[in-house]
Amino acid sequence: MRYPRKGKGRGLRRVRSNLARVAALSVIGLVVLARSAAAQGDATKGEYLFRAAGCYACHTRPVSGARPLAGGRAFETPFGTFYSPNITPDPDHGIGRWGLADFARALRLGEAPDGSHYFPAFPFTSYSGMRDRDLADLWAYLKGVDPFPEPNREHELNFPFGFRFLAGLWKWLFFEPGSFEPDPARDVLWNRGAYLTRHLSHCGECHTPRNLLGALQDDRYLAGTLKGPDGKKVPNITPHSGDGIGDWSESDITFFLQLGVLPDGDVAGGAMEDVIREGTGHLTDQDRKAIAVYLKSLPEHPGP
Repeated sequence: MRYPRKGKGRGLRRVRSNLARVAALSVIGLVVLARSAAAQGDATKGEYLFRAAGCYACHTRPVSGARPLAGGRAFETPFGTFYSPNITPDPDHGIGRWGLADFARALRLGEAPDGSHYFPAFPFTSYSGMRDRDLADLWAYLKGVDPFPEPNREHELNFPFGFRFLAGLWKWLFFEPGSFEPDPARDVLWNRGAYLTRHLSHCGECHTPRNLLGALQDDRYLAGTLKGPDGKKVPNITPHSGDGIGDWSESDITFFLQLGVLPDGDVAGGAMEDVIREGTGHLTDQDRKAIAVYLKSLPEHPGP
């Protein structure tokens, strides 16, 4: 997957192309993945990926005593309120009846085991680029967490956005499934940062503005938005001087991702506080540096 994507023409040819790619991934790719050696998975590596992917923060309610990964965290959007699902191995309310192919189908294609579409509030649009090995390792870890029988809460969406078939139409228009393609003109560190930022840590899902239908505006990738999660402003993290992080050094970025402290001494709050405490704060110094290198290389955009 090349990201950010270029061009705005999304006509019938694009729709047919996407449908063909989805079908190919569904019928061939997921079967191959489930039968490959990677299907064994490494739970230890999976725990690290779990942190990098931000699973805990999204799938655990931010209240004292909340069961980890039992879902129920609310996300207020212009389309209504979404509630994250239970992703513990509970067989009735979680993902205990899933196999690796089901898990890959969810992250790669945004589809449930029964074929229904997930809403793009779930960042499958970014996770789609995850490597096969990482998918298998993450799955191996999630299978081993404590199950909890917490029922999933129904989304509270404004009419007509609650109809799941509309999510299918949305995908036909805006979603391009595919795997991460390293840039041969860049070094290993830059490509690692690109993979983490674009896909595994899905930074663009919060830091990129969206159009009226909720699709990311790729031509303003990471430029920030006034309408982030829960209607709050999300900052510009492009290298724009003044509006973005152009005045930050690589060490400023890595320190922030580790401890949540800004160059001026202020600290991260809101959703970013959770992202750092449960996610980027657990990454290796090398991975945080890779993210910093990648962010500093991006085109500059003025803020929202």
